[in-house]
This record gives sequence, C-alpha cells and structure tokens, in this order.
Amino acid sequence: MGFTEIFVATHDEALKRAGVLDGGGPAAPDALRIPDISDFEIEQLGDLAGAAVHASGADYELAMVDVASDSLLGVPAAMVRALAELLSYETEGEGNVLEDVAARWAAEEDMPFGADEALGYVQRLARMAGSVDPGDRTGLYVWSS
Repeated sequence: MGFTEIFVATHDEALKRAGVLDGGGPAAPDALRIPDISDFEIEQLGDLAGAAVHASGADYELAMVDVASDSLLGVPAAMVRALAELLSYETEGEGNVLEDVAARWAAEEDMPFGADEALGYVQRLARMAGSVDPGDRTGLYVWSS
C-alpha cells in the first residue's frame, strides 16, 4: 500500500499538487503524509470526529473534485468543521476528546499505527482543518496512492 497526503489548498493549487504527487513527487512541507492508509481511513476518522463533537449523521464521504485527477478528493465541509472542533471541544467529565478520537481511530481494523502516532496525525489534521478559510477559497484535500 502507498500513502495518503492531506493538505490545505485552493482548488487550482490542489490540482497542481495532485499532478506532482501523481508523478511521484516528494511530500510538501505543510502537508501531512500518512503511510499505509487510504482515503477510506480518512473517512473513518471523519465519522469518529463527527460522533465525538455530536455531529453524527453528516456527510463525511470524501468526494472527487475534478476529473483531472481520480486520486484527489475533497474533504466535505462537515468533516472539516468536526476535525477543527476537536481542538477546542469541551466535554464534562469525558476526558480529552481529541485523544479519544485518536485512540478509537488507531483501534480500527488494520490500522498500521498505534494510539500515540494516531494522536499526532489527528492533532495535525485538526489544526489543518482549523486553517481552512472559505474566504480564501481554501479547502482540505486528500490525495491517496
């Protein structure tokens, strides 16, 4: 299995980045590259994040953004919001929601990493999601090999 790279970009920037990745390019400095997972595992994370912030039932399915690249998928707004909320979500007596989501994600079947590594990935993804600005026409994108 290859890897999945997640990044924040405008639509045009995302298409250019997908072209570089399709050609075997290196990781971008501001992107998150996770080995041995696919877009499916990112959707699983979206479902877990949505449930954790009490936003279950929203559409957390990644969608193709352009026919120019079938490897490039867009993260729906509901998942972006749920991931960003993990950084500041307040609960009463439920512990750290972000840590709980990371541990649950790592426990999913066939995940290639444990809870500690998952925590780092989820923290970075949550920060990336929080940086998405519709005013700048940026979005969160997933490229999977």
